[in-house]
Amino acid sequence: MTALPATSDDGAVWQLWLSPYFLPTVTAADEIGTFAAISDEALATAELADRLGVNARALAIHLGLLAALGLVERREGRWRATALARTWLHPDAEGYYGPLLFGFRDSQPLHRSLLETLRTGTTATEHASAAAEWERGALPQEMAHRIAAFMNSHSVASSKAAARLPLFAGVGSLLDVGGGSGVFAIEFARAWPALAATVLEIDTMCVAAQAYVDRSGLAGRVNTLPLDMFRSDWPEGHDAHFFSNIFHDWTAETNRLLAGKSFAALPSGGRILLHEILMDDDGCGPLIAAAFSVLMLLGTRGKQYSFTELREILESTGFVDVRAERTGGGWYSLVSARKP
Repeated sequence: MTALPATSDDGAVWQLWLSPYFLPTVTAADEIGTFAAISDEALATAELADRLGVNARALAIHLGLLAALGLVERREGRWRATALARTWLHPDAEGYYGPLLFGFRDSQPLHRSLLETLRTGTTATEHASAAAEWERGALPQEMAHRIAAFMNSHSVASSKAAARLPLFAGVGSLLDVGGGSGVFAIEFARAWPALAATVLEIDTMCVAAQAYVDRSGLAGRVNTLPLDMFRSDWPEGHDAHFFSNIFHDWTAETNRLLAGKSFAALPSGGRILLHEILMDDDGCGPLIAAAFSVLMLLGTRGKQYSFTELREILESTGFVDVRAERTGGGWYSLVSARKP
C-alpha cells in the first residue's frame, strides 16, 4: 500500500506517543500519598510538597498531568483530589483500584523514574540526556544524528502548520536558534520564496542538519551556522529569531539569557518567535501539554510553560507586544514579541 504525504495535523500520534506517561504518573502519586493528602483539604503546591516530603517543582509538573486526567483540580492556587480520585484512588475508599492498577508498578521503569523526580527533582535520565552536552556546546556526532532524527520526526507536521502563518510573509531573513534538523527553516523557505533561513546549532548538529537541507533542495536559501548559543555573540542582520521546543528544555533563568541574547542581536522592530505547546495558566492542562511537561521533567531542565510565563520572560528582557496564536493542527502555539 502506498505511503501518504505528511499533513499539518499529527495530533492523534502525539496522544499515542505521550499516553505511556499517564498511568506511571498516577501510580507515583499513589505511592507518595498525593490523593489521600488532598482529599480532605486543599493545599498549595509548596504545602503539599512539604507534607509529602517531595520536590515542589517536580510535584507541580506531576499535578498538572493529574489535573488534565481529571484526578485533581486547582482553585485559587490550591490543589484538591476530585471525586473521581477520592472514589477510586484513595487507599481507604471502598472502590480503591490499587491492587489492580498498582500491583505491577515496581516493574515499570517510568514509575521508578517519576518517583525519582519527585524525591530529588531530577532523574538519571536527565543526566544521561543531551542537556549537559548542549550546555557545554559539545555533542558527539552520533548523538547529534539521533537527536536530529528524533526532533525531525515530531516536527514534520508542526513545521508545515507554522509555515502557513501570515506573520512569515514579512520575514526576509530568519535565524532558527537550536534548529535541530532544520525542518522548520526548510518549511519556512519552502512556503515563502522571499525568506532565507539560517539554522544556528552546535557544530555536530549543523552536520546532521545539513543532510536534511541538502535533501530539501533548498541549500541556496537555507544554511547552517555552528555556534554556541549560550556563550557566543549571535549574528546580526536577521528580521526574526525562531525557537521551536527550545525554551521548554531550560529553566526560566536560562531562557532569560537566551531572550536577552536574541534582543541584543535583533534590529529595532525585529521579532522573537517561540514555538511551544503551551500549558494553561492554571497549570492544569491541556492533556498533551501536561504529558509533554512530564517528559521534559524526565529529560531536560525545563517544562512546558504557559503563555503568561513566557510573556514575563520576554518582557523582562525588553520585548513588547507579546502575543500568541495557535498554529493550526496539532497542539502548538507561536508566541511572538517585538524589539522596540
